Amino acid sequence: MKKIVTFGEVMLRLSRPFKLRLSQGKVFDGNFGGSEANVAVSLAMLGNNVEFVTRVPDNAVGRTCCQHLRGYGLSLPHVCTGGDRLGTYYFEEAASMRNSSVVYDRQDSSFFTIAPGMIPWREVFRDADIFHCSGITCAVSQSAADATMEAVRTAEEMGLTIVCDINYRKNLWKYGGRAEEVLKELASHADIIFGDQGEYEVVSGMKRVPFEALSADYQTDDAAFGKYMEQVQQQLPKCKKMVMACRNQITSSHHTLTGYLYSHGQLTKTRIYDINPVVDPMGVGDAFIAAYIHAWCKWGDDDQRGLDFALAASTLKNSVVGDFNLVSETEIQGVVDGTNSNDDFKELQ
Repeated sequence: MKKIVTFGEVMLRLSRPFKLRLSQGKVFDGNFGGSEANVAVSLAMLGNNVEFVTRVPDNAVGRTCCQHLRGYGLSLPHVCTGGDRLGTYYFEEAASMRNSSVVYDRQDSSFFTIAPGMIPWREVFRDADIFHCSGITCAVSQSAADATMEAVRTAEEMGLTIVCDINYRKNLWKYGGRAEEVLKELASHADIIFGDQGEYEVVSGMKRVPFEALSADYQTDDAAFGKYMEQVQQQLPKCKKMVMACRNQITSSHHTLTGYLYSHGQLTKTRIYDINPVVDPMGVGDAFIAAYIHAWCKWGDDDQRGLDFALAASTLKNSVVGDFNLVSETEIQGVVDGTNSNDDFKELQ
């Protein structure tokens, strides 16, 4: 079994129950999460050998966070301790015509102050096959960006397959780094990249191809997507597979979702899912790339099977509360095959 290493910040997510606004109520629901941790948990739920690398404070909150992650089957032998606190974000859930919103509180967190030399990357990668990282780590702070690039260059030197999620979080880029330049540099080292339309636009500098599906029978412009991906691949010649998620948010609780995969000059498309209602959209992209990594490890270059599986996993995440996609391979495959019915429930009636 291939060993997968993921690297990034894990945070405490605080949100009001019952879709209340942040200004309402007196109680917060708490969950741990963060893009790279979400990917790690999804991969572990699918039975993979996963190590998560991060930096947390040496206090009860940091230890509780690690205990929580271990409960999902993650290996944490190289978690670095230090700094004063765990990063936090406040999430206000969408409702009806009101969009969701996020307020980050990660300034000077343990991960914000991570720096090159703190993680023994050669030891981490000694028995690893795949390294997953994201653009978010490069957006947090200059030192976090430097630590990410140290990890990427070491992984590349040691021959690991590098998977890069080109996440773009515009509200995080405050230290002076230009997202377009930093993310493109990160992606240039990757063998597999993943992002949504907007993130590909940031990295490539090319305007996205529209995806405006209002239902599952929307006709996508596959030729335009193919040409677009071809041009991105020319900018990133090391990349062997480019995965793109396309989502149209019709309302806060009604989304359509599809995806594309470009590899060796060939575009693979998949179906469109009409998701209504959306229960929790956080981590949908993380679920997508995690499932694709799992599929690639298990089924290799069967691009259609891998893309279908990844999209189905992402679709299911919309039904799971919290950042983590707590679903099995069987459940995902049931969505792909159209066999995820309520027959067991019907038999009980």
